[in-house]
Amino acid sequence: MADLPDALPHERFVPYFRAAAPYIHAFRGRTFVVAFGGEVIDSDLFVGLTHDFNLLAALGVRLVLVHGARPQMEARLDARGAQSRYVRDMRVTDEAAMLDAKEANGRLRTEIEALLSMGLPNSPMAGANVRVTSGNFVVARPIGVVDGVDMQYTGAVRKVHADALIKRLDDGELVLLSSLGYSPTGEVFNLTLEDVAVHAAVAIGADKLIFLMDEPGIVDARGTTRRELTVSQADDLLARRQVPGADGALYLPFAVRASRGGVKRVHLVSETQDGALLAELFTHDGVGTMVTQDPLERVRLAQVDDVGGVLRLIEPLEADGTLVKRSRELLEIEIGRFTVLEHDGVIVGCAALYPLAGAAAGELACLAVAADHRGGDAGERLLGAIEKQARVAGIGELFVLTTRTAHWFVEQGFAEVDPAALPPSRQQMYNWQRRSKVLRKALEVAAE
Repeated sequence: MADLPDALPHERFVPYFRAAAPYIHAFRGRTFVVAFGGEVIDSDLFVGLTHDFNLLAALGVRLVLVHGARPQMEARLDARGAQSRYVRDMRVTDEAAMLDAKEANGRLRTEIEALLSMGLPNSPMAGANVRVTSGNFVVARPIGVVDGVDMQYTGAVRKVHADALIKRLDDGELVLLSSLGYSPTGEVFNLTLEDVAVHAAVAIGADKLIFLMDEPGIVDARGTTRRELTVSQADDLLARRQVPGADGALYLPFAVRASRGGVKRVHLVSETQDGALLAELFTHDGVGTMVTQDPLERVRLAQVDDVGGVLRLIEPLEADGTLVKRSRELLEIEIGRFTVLEHDGVIVGCAALYPLAGAAAGELACLAVAADHRGGDAGERLLGAIEKQARVAGIGELFVLTTRTAHWFVEQGFAEVDPAALPPSRQQMYNWQRRSKVLRKALEVAAE
């Protein structure tokens, strides 16, 4: 077994590896499409990226790789003294340029297949048995005449042979697609990798589409990467032309297209940061921008399957005395009382509502928010959901008992009261040793 690098002793490695376990389970059997330009292949980081592809395949991810060849085509054109022509940012591909496209894509495909075939001992590819397949999966059509210019062999995707592509994935193969398409008349057309990637991802119902790009993702006016965008938010940025960076402006519309086509997650990730692909996939916050059709965060009623997630959330707070300890058995019995805040499938907040016998009152309990989600409105959203449930249930008074967060509840409209203000059924259970502060908030009961 290889020694761990000095920069990551086992005290740090083990928690990181354990934290990745939910993603490893979630990704097994899922289909990812990863798209990258020819500049990525020419970079010093590409060998490491192929190792990351191998790791994903080893973890059971079904991979489709889509590569471009723009810089390689430009180099060939320059070598023979030809000048590129563009119309609306699309290359005019004449017969000579089409020959360059075929040769560039063929060479790149061979180089990628060679790197994915490595299996040297004492390397990340040791023992790898990645089988790579490519072929005429993409049917293309000519774009035709644009602004009075015949685009010749510049094409667009007509369709993807999804059944054939899925069959290769089912057989355990990694599929490699180039930015070339084929017509029923036997012609070959030069396509954009973005067009190929989106059509392929939509056609096969990919779980993720990942674009590798120059920028770290979509950044805001302060240069901070926006970790999440909904389609409507992305549309707004594009409409107001507030997408800085050439790559962001290029890839974001394709991310929107893919999301609207049914791809659950579209990621825009840096191609210049070693390991960015793995960091985006296997950490909760990621390092790039993720585009989704709907918001990733939602408040909902808890289910039995959420017990483990709620326990992981409240155990640190029970350990430091903020919350009263609950056993797993008790939590399973009372899970119907809980409301959870879920972020991309992970429980990051919870709260419970307990009606108090003999009074039109209830108790808010076990309000907890994950450390990396505090400082926003997570607590307010959970409180709002509990108050809504209370009103519907005819509860006119909401009590909360706390030792650490009384000030926050006062900010939310609660007022501190004497424990004697609790309904008799709850007074009998008050823990005088814990001496929790009691706060109360009057609610307007919903009309029937």
